[in-house]
Amino acid sequence: MLNDLLSIFASPEFYQAVLRMATPLLLAAMGGLVAERAGLVTFSMEGMMLMGAVGGVIGSHLTGSVWGGLLLAVIFGMLAGLTYAVMAVSIGAHQIVTCVALNMGAMGLTSVLFGLVFGGGSGAVVQDVIQVASLSPWKIPLLGEIPILGPIFFNHIPLVYLAFLTVPAVWFLLYRTTWGLKIRAVGEHPHAADALGISVVRVRYLTLLFAGAFAGLAGAFLSIGVLNTWQENMTSGRGFIAYTAIVFGKWQPLGVLLGALLFGLADALQLRVQTMNIAIPYQAMVAFPYVVTLLALILFSGKASWPAASGQAFKREGK
Repeated sequence: MLNDLLSIFASPEFYQAVLRMATPLLLAAMGGLVAERAGLVTFSMEGMMLMGAVGGVIGSHLTGSVWGGLLLAVIFGMLAGLTYAVMAVSIGAHQIVTCVALNMGAMGLTSVLFGLVFGGGSGAVVQDVIQVASLSPWKIPLLGEIPILGPIFFNHIPLVYLAFLTVPAVWFLLYRTTWGLKIRAVGEHPHAADALGISVVRVRYLTLLFAGAFAGLAGAFLSIGVLNTWQENMTSGRGFIAYTAIVFGKWQPLGVLLGALLFGLADALQLRVQTMNIAIPYQAMVAFPYVVTLLALILFSGKASWPAASGQAFKREGK
């Protein structure tokens, strides 16, 4: 058994799978990180990802193009982010309650939307498996031919490359641009930022749209990246794991990357162990990534430092 386990870690395909499993978590978490730094709780990424997943399948079906699917996934994710912004930013609803409502609402709404499109407009439950155009791997010339490293890093679908490119891009946005300074100011001291002429509402709206767009892409990765169909609740809690990656990474892009890779490794490992003849119930292995998530929360959330205004509604002085 030990030799079988060691053979997993010696396989380039395993590390390729780790990057692939980390991709939806990283896409959602990097978008969520930007909104988090503006003082918004992004526990709603699960719902945003679900919207992106069904949007990817519907868009791919209606346009006959996977790029149309990605576009609609982004739009659906942004609409979910906009809904959150209206409730939490404009109305001032409790952010965590709003997140829970959005997650629960997305579970029902995605099923209805799928039924309306593929159930003949009746909204009925679709019995047949619907298959649509999906993303294909892009093997990067020359780099993809490098032994061992080529298959691991340079033979993926485009969203994998995009996910890892967002890490330096978000770091640059947050720490090397005026816009990033505004985001961090709003997340730490919104009233002080408002006094300096920064529109807190505008910043929070835009960051939630940004988070929704990337969560939508994360959902599309699952529906038209890994698969070419849609299933109810196909995100299976990955939005919550993405949120855990933000906490694990202490609201820093590099830390979030490490968190996503950790959970991606756990997911890839459990899939391979299930194929081995080991006397471990498969349910235990399916639960393994979620156990890792709980342990990460227990070990790191107490030491993490949330943005000072996280979860707080903003009202201008005198209004």
